[in-house]
Amino acid sequence: MNWTVMVVDDEVLTRDLFRLMLERAGFRVTEAVDGRDALKQIKLDLPDLVILDVMMPHIDGYEVCRRLRLQAETAVLPVLMLSAKTQPEDAAEGMRAGATRYLPKPITYNELIQNIKEILEGDSSEQHG
Repeated sequence: MNWTVMVVDDEVLTRDLFRLMLERAGFRVTEAVDGRDALKQIKLDLPDLVILDVMMPHIDGYEVCRRLRLQAETAVLPVLMLSAKTQPEDAAEGMRAGATRYLPKPITYNELIQNIKEILEGDSSEQHG
């Protein structure tokens, strides 16, 4: 497996934690410090999946996801939203914005890797087969 996962989170410690978890599972990891950074980087180097925080400065995760869905090259890019916002309406907003999945933080290593593999192996098998 040589999938690339972009971690978008304004918290350095969160990005570091996710990078360590993902690299341990064999993923290549790129990082973005906020929504603006993510949108710019995705244009340059399209990842296979984006892990997207919701609460960030400048552009929140919901808006990043909506913008990705409007671009032809990222319209079907898998987006896993992870957030400390765990109310049902928060998850519903994430799904309306176009998230592939919306999961609560904190998340365990096994939950994270299982969800990513399900998304990539289920939704993207044609691209990576």
